[in-house]
Amino acid sequence: MSAQLNLPLGPGQEALAALLAAAEPGDARLGTELDRWGPVELVRRVRTGCGGFPGAAALRRRLETVDGAEQLGRAAALDAVLVARGDPDWPTQLDDLGDSRPLALWLRGSVALRPALLRSAAVVGSRTASAYGLRVAADLGSELSERGWTVVSGAALGIDGAAHRGALAGGGPTVAVLASGLDVPYPVAHARLLDQIAEEGIVISESGFGTVPMRHRFLTRNRLIAALTRGTVVVEAAMRSGALSTARYAADLNRPLLAVPGPVTSTVSAGSNDLLRTRGAIPVTCAGEVIEDLGRIGADLAPARTAEERPHDALSRRQAEVIGALPARRPVAVDEVARRCGLDPAAASAELGQLALLGMVERIDGGWRPTRRGRGG
Repeated sequence: MSAQLNLPLGPGQEALAALLAAAEPGDARLGTELDRWGPVELVRRVRTGCGGFPGAAALRRRLETVDGAEQLGRAAALDAVLVARGDPDWPTQLDDLGDSRPLALWLRGSVALRPALLRSAAVVGSRTASAYGLRVAADLGSELSERGWTVVSGAALGIDGAAHRGALAGGGPTVAVLASGLDVPYPVAHARLLDQIAEEGIVISESGFGTVPMRHRFLTRNRLIAALTRGTVVVEAAMRSGALSTARYAADLNRPLLAVPGPVTSTVSAGSNDLLRTRGAIPVTCAGEVIEDLGRIGADLAPARTAEERPHDALSRRQAEVIGALPARRPVAVDEVARRCGLDPAAASAELGQLALLGMVERIDGGWRPTRRGRGG
C-alpha cells in the first residue's frame, strides 16, 4: 500500500520540498521509496543513514544543504503551489511513467492543471528553427488554442517559444515544463514569456527552487512533456535534436506521435522527417489534423481538403477533347476541329455550341477559339 501523499501544510510538505531540491528528477528507486515510506519518514531515514537504497548516501549529502521550509517560503513569494501524488490536482497520466514519475510538482499559474490537460498536445522542436518551422509552430499553437486545446512545451528558444506564443495569441492556456527551478527562468531571454504563461496558463517544474538547468535535466524533463499530453507533435528537429527524446518517450508511452513534414534539403528537418519513416509518426500539416488524431474518434475530424474547382472540371470528356483541340489564340474552322478530335463536323459543331453557352469558347472570323475562361482551366 502506497503512503498517502496529499499533504497538508507542515512537515509533509517541508519534507517533500526538501526532496525535490535534493534529488535528481526521474530517480525510479527514490520514487519507489517515497511510495513506500512517505516524505517525512523517507527524509528521516535518509538523514539518519537508514536509506538502504542505491544513491541514498549522495542524497543524504545533498539534503544537508537544503531546507524544506525555506523552499516553501520561496514558493510563496512566487505564488507557487506544491502538488503531490494523490492530490486532487495531480495529473494521473503521469503515473504512466511508473516509479520514474515526479516525486511532486511545483506549479505557478492561473488555471487548474488537470482540466487544462484533458485536451492537450505537446508541440516541440528545434531550438535553431527555420522561418518555416517557427511559422508552423506559431500557427499550430494559435489554432489549437482557439479550438480549446492546451499547448504544452518546454519554453526553449525556437519551436517551443513559437508554440507558446501562438497559444497565448489564440487566447487559451499553455503549459511550460521547465528543466530548472521555477525561480530560474531558462532561457533568460524567455523570462517575460514565462511570466506571461504563468499569468494565463501554468509553468511546471519537478525541481526545487534554485535548481539550474543541465543537459541531462532537459532530457529527463522531456518525459513529462510526453506523459502530460494526449500526443506529441514534432514540428522541426535535426537528427540530434532534444525534441526527438520527447518523441521517443511519447512512443514508449503509447501516445500518438505526429510530425510536420519538412523540406528534404533541410538539416533541421532531418530528424522529424526520419520520424515519419522509422517511427511511424503521423504526418500533419495543420491544427485540424492534430485534433483529428488526438481527439475523439469520429467527432474531431479535420475538414476534408478539396482542390479548387475550375471550369474545366465540369466538362464532359468529349467537350474537353474539343476545347483541347483549339489553339490558344488562332481561331480554327469546325472542319479542322472535327478532324483533330475524330468527330464528324455536325458533332463537333454541337459540342462547340455547348462550350459557347458555358462561356468557354467564342466564334470569331468564321472560326472558333477558347475564351479567357476556357484557357484558364
